[in-house]
Amino acid sequence: MIAVSQPKILVIGVDPSTLDPVERGVTPEQNATVQAAIAESERGFLEAGYDINMCLIALDADLEAVLVPQIQAKSWDVVVIGGGIRKPSELLDLFEQVTNAVHRHAPQAAIAFNTKPTDCLEAARRWVRAT
Repeated sequence: MIAVSQPKILVIGVDPSTLDPVERGVTPEQNATVQAAIAESERGFLEAGYDINMCLIALDADLEAVLVPQIQAKSWDVVVIGGGIRKPSELLDLFEQVTNAVHRHAPQAAIAFNTKPTDCLEAARRWVRAT
């Protein structure tokens, strides 16, 4: 566990606004629910006093151009990799790329995993203790 006064947390996830709901088998309402849950998660981090950055990426994003600058922007205490990247087996390659980018560019950061957009804060709290 890492003890810090204002934990710096980077959350990496799939940007639901870039997904085709029909292709992913979800309704536009379900997609909107996910977007609202992500926004609520960010509010929870801010209310808890965390320095938070939500890095939401498109599935076809150039990770070197989009993700790496976000990882290098601060000395993150914890990086949470979202279930939207981790869970679908067809995204295994993306999950490996994201994990290795975090490992390479933020070796000091603990890596945490959420189960849904609403438990990102709990995932981060498993690895950081505010002082």
